[in-house]
Order: sequence, then structure tokens, then C-alpha cells
Amino acid sequence: MRAHGTWARPFGTRLDDGRNHEVVVDLPTDEDGNDRGASALELNVLSLAGCITTIFALVAERRRLPFDSMEIDLDAERPPGSRTITAVSGTLRVTSRAAAADVETALEVTLRTCPVGVLYERAQVPVRVRAIVVAPPVAPAAPTS
Repeated sequence: MRAHGTWARPFGTRLDDGRNHEVVVDLPTDEDGNDRGASALELNVLSLAGCITTIFALVAERRRLPFDSMEIDLDAERPPGSRTITAVSGTLRVTSRAAAADVETALEVTLRTCPVGVLYERAQVPVRVRAIVVAPPVAPAAPTS
């Protein structure tokens, strides 16, 4: 993995990974930036969300846990005056016919193995995500003749 950044005044940076993927980080206008992208700290939380959904999909596949869709919402706490995030909490909403306990187990495995989450754990920043399991809509019965 690699990262290359090109600074753009006053606080923005165009980043690329050497594989033709780019992202811009910047500060919001209330912090004297131009708000051309998420801040680096916000990008970190976005990375955690993406890691959780990716790893959950892999764990679910290995466990043969069927699901139709998932969405994640994370809230990172950064108290006034704090230099960084102190905790993350959120929900993983999964549409599945699987038992809620099976989805919760898959999420537990996910949170233990997500590489970005491991960085949070090593930094002693707690990450708490709960599963919400939603049954998929039932297809209407076919008309009988």
C-alpha cells in the first residue's frame, strides 16, 4: 500500500494510492479550509465504516449467512478540546432472513478482525456497533386460477 499527497492551499491535499484512486481531504470552512472534501479524521471514520461492511460481507459469505443489503451508521465522538476521536458507536442494519443471533455473531467476528478496527483497538478507542436485523419484504403470493 502506498499514499501520495499533493498539498492545495490552504489546508487541502489531493491523495492517491498509486492504483488510480484519488480522494481530496480538506478542512471545513469554519476551520479556515475550503471544504473540498472530508477531513482526514472524517476519512478515517469513513474507512472504519467501509472496513466493517467489507469484512461483514466476507464473514457472512464464509458462514453462509444470507443477506440482501446492509447499511452502516457510525458516530465518532470528539469532545471539545480533544485532539482526536475518543469513541465510535453505531448500527449495522442488515436485511436478512437469518436469525438475529447469527447476524450478531457475524458482526462480533467482523469487529474483532476488521483491520481498521484493529487500529482503533490498539489506540484504545472503543468501537461499539450493534446489529439491527430487518426481515426482507415478503413477495406477494401468486394468484391462483
